[in-house]
Formats: sequence, structure tokens, C-alpha cells
Amino acid sequence: MDITAGLTQAEQRELEQRLNKRQVKEFMNLFGNLVDNCFTACVDDFTSKALSGRENGCISRCVLKSMTTQTRLSERFAELNQAMTNELQNKK
Repeated sequence: MDITAGLTQAEQRELEQRLNKRQVKEFMNLFGNLVDNCFTACVDDFTSKALSGRENGCISRCVLKSMTTQTRLSERFAELNQAMTNELQNKK
């Protein structure tokens, strides 16, 4: 199922640009939330410009956990999407 079927080249380019813009916006939102969550959870000593060893370790673990979770969610979404696509094709 091609969503660009029946579109002119100009319409296809516009659709691609809009999808790319949306993807960048979603990535920036995800990144902003990651920074906010990890900063809030890990940084609590504002007496120094540098992060403490504990804060640095906490941020590293927080980022790794968040990225691992996001990767797994993306994989699961792809699995479910493929299953739904297969189900729709089998109904034809």
C-alpha cells in the first residue's frame, strides 16, 4: 500500500518534506524530554559548575535506559505494524 500513489511529483515532494519536518519535531521533543527527565532525576547539587561523579553516572544510566526503552518501543511498534499489515493482506 503506497500512500503516494496517485500524487504528482510536486505533491510527493511536499508530503516528504512534511513527513521529514514532523520526524525532526518528534525527535526534538523526545530529546527534550530525555534531557529534562534525566536532569531532574540526577542533578541536585548546584554548588559546582561540574557534575559530580554520582550525577554523571546517574545521567549515563538514565540516558542508556531511556534509549534502550525507546529502541524496544520502536521495535515493538514495527512488529505490531507488520502484523496488522499481514492481517489486512490476508483478508484480501
